[in-house]
Amino acid sequence: MNLPHRTEGRLRHLPLLVYDGDCGFCARSVRFIEHRVKPKCTITAWQFAELHALGVTELRAQREMLWITRSGTVYGGSRALAKALLSAGGGWRILGGLLLTVPLRWLSQGVYRLIAVNRHRLPGSTAACAVGVPPGRPTQTPQPSVPSSTE
Repeated sequence: MNLPHRTEGRLRHLPLLVYDGDCGFCARSVRFIEHRVKPKCTITAWQFAELHALGVTELRAQREMLWITRSGTVYGGSRALAKALLSAGGGWRILGGLLLTVPLRWLSQGVYRLIAVNRHRLPGSTAACAVGVPPGRPTQTPQPSVPSSTE
């Protein structure tokens, strides 16, 4: 039986697609998904979602698109995209299934991560699109400048 569950104080009957509403590139991408792909889900910006109730951190929501099933399972990045495609049916369903198979899953994860890290450089992006340093990647700490001596 397909019982609804509560999110943001309302009953939710569909999976939830969560994206970064401050990022122009993300917003444009989600509009494309909403109007062309037409996944069977509720779409919301993470800024308007009760992330804690969904079991998601703000950091994760900033870094990747999320697909949250009605039962609360969270998929991120390319897997979230694949789940959205699967829910749409038709040819999109086939593409979504392919994105979840090895080795395409590995490739799609790498491409998604590359796009996510560089989304501030892509068309439609704004300064809010910069996500910072991805997990696992070392940061460079600026070295203090040392004045040169001219004796």
